[in-house]
Amino acid sequence: MLDAFAKVVSQADTKGEFLSSAQLDALSNVVKDGSKRLDAVNRMTSNASTIVANAARSLFEEQPQLIQPGGNAYTNRRMAACLRDMEIILRYVTYATLAGDSSVLDDRCLNGLRETYQALGVPGGSVAAGVAKMKDAAIAIVNDPNGITKGDCSALVSEIASYFDRAAAAVA
Repeated sequence: MLDAFAKVVSQADTKGEFLSSAQLDALSNVVKDGSKRLDAVNRMTSNASTIVANAARSLFEEQPQLIQPGGNAYTNRRMAACLRDMEIILRYVTYATLAGDSSVLDDRCLNGLRETYQALGVPGGSVAAGVAKMKDAAIAIVNDPNGITKGDCSALVSEIASYFDRAAAAVA
């Protein structure tokens, strides 16, 4: 996983060039937006339990067969595994948000996840629905204007949404 600075330096180094004005301006914008990014990650991290619990509760209300006998989240052990997996996906979304790069999410969380779920008989569509519910909750928390760095966060929110969408697509 490379952060924005390492990527730009690596690209320039590969070409044997100095950093261009455009690259320096882009990195300057990364620094300016850093506080907003940290605020978003902090909010998702401090509300992780609530995000996961509310997403799971909503999912199980919509798909009660998952928690009924024979369902994939039936028994405490399976329910705990489901919540653990949702928490792991959320954690890697926060890592990707902090880095501004999806590679950590892809490499350490999503690669092979669909195959694993298929082998275990876990319904990918239900997992994707749970991820979508976490996305909605996380975006609502990140978009709350109280107590965070002022400024337009639409690009950052769109980026965060794309990480959740990427995770949902990987398991569906």
